Amino acid sequence: MCQHQPSCPTSDSPDREAARLVAHHPEQGWSLLCNGVLLFEDTGELLPDGQIIAPHRPTSTGQVMTAA
Repeated sequence: MCQHQPSCPTSDSPDREAARLVAHHPEQGWSLLCNGVLLFEDTGELLPDGQIIAPHRPTSTGQVMTAA
């Protein structure tokens, strides 16, 4: 599916979110990656085979950094 050189990660790769954007619709909250993954604003994903990946935002608040 991907025509980029080097090729983007496949939809079943752990780093699938690193694929390039094909379509970006922030007003609707989604983006389509060149590997066929629909990436949603809430960090959820829909894979080309129909598998749903639940949102996976970081749950810890951690330290907030401030600019100097």
